[in-house]
Amino acid sequence: MKKILVLCLTLVFFASCSIDDDNTSFSFEVLAVESVDIPDAFMLGEVYPITVSYLRPSTCHAFKEFYYLKENNERTVAPITYVFDNNDCQTLEEDNLVEDTFNFQVTSNGSYIFKFWQGKDASGETQYLTIEVPVIE
Repeated sequence: MKKILVLCLTLVFFASCSIDDDNTSFSFEVLAVESVDIPDAFMLGEVYPITVSYLRPSTCHAFKEFYYLKENNERTVAPITYVFDNNDCQTLEEDNLVEDTFNFQVTSNGSYIFKFWQGKDASGETQYLTIEVPVIE
């Protein structure tokens, strides 16, 4: 009985501890893709790593995940970052290119069209790096 009581108290103790810092605030920002490392062709049923390169604007930006929209054989992709609201953020050089990778599983025939978000142009039009990858058998 004592062992069960000690176990329960230990669980309550660890469950009540929090490593969250209540003073940490952040937002999200979608960053423009600079370049992509993607195969020239896919084989049905295989999984391929796709590496996306983008500029990290400051030390307060950290990768969260990829925005990933799937519509038939078209994929729209963009990196989403956390932007921490710190006073000690440093702006990084314009050549601070970072890479993150996601795995893509080929599930259908034909070609896949990837649209990697590159921001907006001077007239406000959304720009994409569009890459078509055929599926071979």
